[in-house]
Amino acid sequence: MAPSSPAQIPVTPELLRKYDRPGPRYTSYPTAVEFSSAFDATAYFDALESASARRNDPLSLYVHLPFCEHRCTFCGCNVVITRRRSVAEEYLTYLHREVREVAKRLKGRRRVVQYHWGGGTPTYLQPAEMSALQAVVTECFDIQPDAEVAIEVDPRVTSREQIDLLRSLGFNRLSMGVQDFDPEVQAIINRNQTEAQTRDLFAYGRQAGFTSINIDLIYGLPLQQPETFAKSLQTVIELRADRVAVYSYAHVPWIRTQQKGFDPKLLPPAERKLELLCLARESFLKAGYRPIGMDHFAVPEDELSRAVETRTLSRNFMGYTVKMAPDMIGLGVSGIGDVAGAYAQNEKKLPRYYAALDKGSLPIERGYRLSEDDQIRRFVITRLMCNFHLEKRAVEERFGVSFDRTFERELAELTAPDGLAAGGFVRLENGSIEVEPLGRLFVRNVAMVFDRYLRDKKTDAPIFSRTV
Repeated sequence: MAPSSPAQIPVTPELLRKYDRPGPRYTSYPTAVEFSSAFDATAYFDALESASARRNDPLSLYVHLPFCEHRCTFCGCNVVITRRRSVAEEYLTYLHREVREVAKRLKGRRRVVQYHWGGGTPTYLQPAEMSALQAVVTECFDIQPDAEVAIEVDPRVTSREQIDLLRSLGFNRLSMGVQDFDPEVQAIINRNQTEAQTRDLFAYGRQAGFTSINIDLIYGLPLQQPETFAKSLQTVIELRADRVAVYSYAHVPWIRTQQKGFDPKLLPPAERKLELLCLARESFLKAGYRPIGMDHFAVPEDELSRAVETRTLSRNFMGYTVKMAPDMIGLGVSGIGDVAGAYAQNEKKLPRYYAALDKGSLPIERGYRLSEDDQIRRFVITRLMCNFHLEKRAVEERFGVSFDRTFERELAELTAPDGLAAGGFVRLENGSIEVEPLGRLFVRNVAMVFDRYLRDKKTDAPIFSRTV
């Protein structure tokens, strides 16, 4: 088992100062920073046309439901804060239209193996609205019996009636946001959620038949301390969540203005933030969980754990998965798809989303068509970040290139006297790159070596959150 505590992994203040710098999380490569309005609805229609030709290939399907009753100050998601239920009613009318239009463009390609409702708070919707949306989706697509069918739920607003309904609609995975149970931390991030609320919904989810429930935590929030965070960790361990995400708080107030709602001086310094991460790792590993990628943990019997063993773990805009489909459709305001070698993102504002659909088009705001070099680098970055291992031969066989020639500059950087290999982050041997335990704490930095766009950027303006 990989060492996990600060005492076991030699992270010095000097190391933090050198490597704790802004960098992408690589939810995609190239990152959304490279998306452009030059990729429009016409370009997306072309991508869907190409995707429709692969009739027998499965799909991933993401539906964005942006509504929340309250705004959490830490949140980085695209949300709409309103208590006016009529706003959601209007949105769903347009969302139904988008689902049907995309399905029509796919010309009978219907098989879905990964399906997710994200937000916002999907359980903001009334039960009848949830049933109607699911009816439209299943009218247009075939959700496979063994598909991963997941939804994000907020224990503060999700009812038992909704849990029963979701199970009857075919959902088999719940994802619960917690972040931290400490009342002081909750107060400053405007997310007051009692431990009792979470325990109750978790227990009822199990009773209703959800055999997979995961919990989201965040480290690096304002006022967070190791002593109190340890209590939150212990509660999640007692619940025995099947999967746990321990996300690094991304402080990007230039993008998410609600993050200006607290004094940044209350954020933990880099040394304490790393301590919080190591505490989470140590706690979950001691409890028998297995580390998944850079920020997840899973029980040994979970399919993600088995994928780590066989080095077949993958990742898309919906997170880590073993149900990776060649194309992912993003639906709803701000939804992002990955279709036929192109990223496509919907409009982020409701009026513009509605206007596009009223014109008979699809609501694409921007996107990006990947070059061959992009696809090679995406493969490399994904393998390193998911499985901490890359076989050069796998790249060469998949893309017909020489790895050493293609990445001559990157290999020189890794193996330089002051490079990541010398620092104990990675090991290069026998035609492979292995990310060492120290490098797993800084895996974003490892991936950044292979990011051509990041290397070529010539701006000091803030773009990304910090890597620790």
